[in-house]
Amino acid sequence: MKNVLFVCSQNRLRSPTAEQVFADWPGIETSSAGTNNDAENPLSHELVEWADIIFVMERAHRTKLQAKYRAAMKNSRLICLNIPDDYEFMDPALVELLKAKVPRYL
Repeated sequence: MKNVLFVCSQNRLRSPTAEQVFADWPGIETSSAGTNNDAENPLSHELVEWADIIFVMERAHRTKLQAKYRAAMKNSRLICLNIPDDYEFMDPALVELLKAKVPRYL
C-alpha cells in the first residue's frame, strides 16, 4: 500500500478534490493538506513522513515543503503537477486534469 499526499495552499479546493478522485484507486491510501497555517488540514511533519508520494499543485508549494520539511521527506517522492488555483472543489475540468497527470506516478 502506497501513501499518497496531495498538497495545495488552503486544502479547500485542489488537494481535497485530488484526494477524493483517487480515494478508491487500488493500492493507495490518500490524504491532503495545505501549506498555509490556516489551511483546513495544515501540512505537518507526521503527514510528510507518512507519505510515499507527495503531489504539490504549484512550484511554490514544493519550495515551502522542501524548506520546512526536508528531513521528514527523505523517503518521499515529490511531484509538482503545475495546476493553478483556478478551480472549484470537484470542478470537472480539475478532475480531468488530475486524471491526466497523476496516474502515471501511481
